[in-house]
Parts: sequence; structure tokens; C-alpha cells
Amino acid sequence: MPENLDQFEIAVAQVRKSAEILKLDSGMVEILSKPKRELTVNFPVRMDDGSVKVFTGYRVQYNYSRGPCKGGVRFHPNVTLNEVRALAAWMTWKTSVMNLPYGGAKGGVIVDPKKMSRNELERLTRRYTSEISIIIGPEKDIPAPDVYTDSQTMAWMMDTFSMIKGYSVPGVVTGKPLSIGGSEGRSEATARGAMYVARAAAKTQGMDTKKATVAVQGFGNAGSIGARLFSEELGSKVVAVSDSKGGIYNKNGLDMRKLLDHKAKTGSVINFTGSKAISNEELLQLDVDMLVPAALENQITEKNASSIKAKMIIEEANGPTTPKADEILHKNGVFLLPDVLANAGGVTVSYFEWVQDIQSYFWSLEEVNQRLETLMSKAYNDILPIARKENIDMRTAAYVYAVKKVVDAHRIRGLWP
Repeated sequence: MPENLDQFEIAVAQVRKSAEILKLDSGMVEILSKPKRELTVNFPVRMDDGSVKVFTGYRVQYNYSRGPCKGGVRFHPNVTLNEVRALAAWMTWKTSVMNLPYGGAKGGVIVDPKKMSRNELERLTRRYTSEISIIIGPEKDIPAPDVYTDSQTMAWMMDTFSMIKGYSVPGVVTGKPLSIGGSEGRSEATARGAMYVARAAAKTQGMDTKKATVAVQGFGNAGSIGARLFSEELGSKVVAVSDSKGGIYNKNGLDMRKLLDHKAKTGSVINFTGSKAISNEELLQLDVDMLVPAALENQITEKNASSIKAKMIIEEANGPTTPKADEILHKNGVFLLPDVLANAGGVTVSYFEWVQDIQSYFWSLEEVNQRLETLMSKAYNDILPIARKENIDMRTAAYVYAVKKVVDAHRIRGLWP
């Protein structure tokens, strides 16, 4: 029987698993298993040729017991309501893991942005923002960039919301350009957070990062910055990387600066001088100290989990490992740092940006990075004892830690009316 890969069902299963350990009652489990609010919008956009197309978008607010909702917006042809629900749930636990005063949300529009002009994308972004403006705001729900959205998208969203309000509201979104209230360090926050967690984990796992070998699956924004930081700041040897076109390997290590130049010039890591070609599947199964999945979801499944030789997995991507694979990896002694912890650097610096916007006082890059390392290390060191005490994997421990915080907030607030 094939493994169930429905993202929302996986998200709910993770909650129920944590609920059993926490001995939660059925009413609380039901509350935690359903989104608080879902908005579906169908809106027209005028295309460059004068025609009008109707697009469908979503904004799901999963839980806001701990504060305003937080979560990205993705533009992708395969966006579904179920996917957005799952991502909103994961954001709820991610903000809770990092002890941020937020709930979780996510948004998406069913569109192929590669087939649209810049002007069409701007009109689509502004119309989508106006449609969801009834439920977003600095005190309610703060969107951010995600798949195929960026700082320019956030600038359009912020400007649209501000036009509706009649005054500038920089705190309505994060991931903005610095010129309109963005934060230093935001562009590399996800990768830097993963590196800080890996450093904290290496200390407790007896691993010398200066002697460690690393393989990175996915050499996009987060993966490429991550590979560079693992190499330059941890002193580790990155021996393999891959992107959508293929992978490369060199047992003596890859020169990150030269590889980044090669990728910028050619659009891919393949055919890099001094490396041999490998597939994405082969990369996952390399005998390395640290494996960093930074690509798509469901990359490590029950089919290939038993072939993983890495000592530690740092999930820079969202949902790269399936529940069945988690069980196999834990049984085989692979130490996995789950996405809700390992890639929470992005939302943490988004929180810093929101705080800076609200107080209209901005921090230096050094301050941002120092605060990020403090929070990432604390989250890791809070979750590790739970894993050891309950004899569970780090993902389950992270969920137990996060779910308990949300439950505590919900209980202390009570039910209204």
C-alpha cells in the first residue's frame, strides 16, 4: 500500500501523535486539527493583451491563540486549499517552536508566474491583496514571501494595503525591501537559522563541524546560501549539491564561491569544473555527516529512508521527510533536525522585521544575526531534552513542545462565549 503523502493529512497526523504524548482531550485535539479561518477568493485580472482572466487565491489562518497569524504567500500553478491548510498548520507550530508571539497562516494563488509579465504580476498581486485585506493587518495576519514571491511582491502588497487604509502600514507584511521597512539579514535568514541549529546540534552530538562533510539537495536561494554558510562559518566540507537539472559531487569538497559564480552564469550547478555528475537520489544516499534537504517536500520516503547514510539531517525545506521515513531514520539512529525548527530562521527574522516596523527603530545586521542565533539555539536546547526523556525523534519532540505552548495559550484564554 503506497504511503499517504497528502500534506494536510500528514500535518493532522503529526498533531494527533503529539496529542497522545501530551494526553490531550478529544475536544482540544479537534480544535488543533482544524483551521480557524479559510478565505477563498476568485478575482479578475486584466492581462497585457486587454483580456480578463479570473484567478483563485486562498488565505488560511490556522490558529491565533498565541498572537497574530504569520505565514507566506505562494504563487504556483499547483496551489491547492489542502496544501495551504497544511502549510498554515506547520507555520503555527514553527512560530510556537521559536516562542514567537504568533499563530500560523498561509496564502496562495493558483497561477504560473513564469507565464506572466511583470505588469500582470503586479496587477494580480494588488488585486489578491485587496481581496484578502479584510483579514490581514499588523495586528491580525502578516504575510511574507514564499514560492515564486519575493521582496517586490511584498512591496506591492504593502503599498496596496496602505492605499486601502489611507496611510503607510509597513508592518502588514515582512520580507520587504530595506527602503520601505525591511530588515537586515532577512534574505539569508532561513539558511543562517539552519546553520545555527546545526552548530548547536553538532555540540551535543559530538560532531566536529570543521571535519564534517555536507551534501545539499536544492541549490536555490536557501540551499545555496546554506551551502556557503556551512562551508565558510562552520568550516565544513560541502562535497555535493544539486538543483532541478542534476547534481555534482567532489569528495575533496566544492569551492562555494566558484560554484555560485558558475550557477549565476549557467543557471545550474551541472558541468561544474572538477566535479562528477550525480542524481538527486544518489545525493540523498551519500555517506556524509550532514545532509541538507533544501528542495521540495516528500524527498525522503519509506522507499529510500533505509538507504540514508548521513549522521544528521537538517531540513531546510518544508516537509522533505515523510512520516514513514521518520520512523525508519529514527530506528537507524539518524539524528534529524525537523523543518519546524531547522528552517524557522526565516519566520524569526520576519518577526524581527515586524517588531522593527512597529517601533520604527531598526537594528544592525550584527544585532539581527546575534538575536537569531540566540533564539535558534534556545529552541534546540529546549526540544532536545524532550526527545531524550520521551525517547522520541526530534520532529515529534518539536511538535510536543510547540503544541503544548499553543494548548497552554488556548486554555488560559478560555472559550468565548
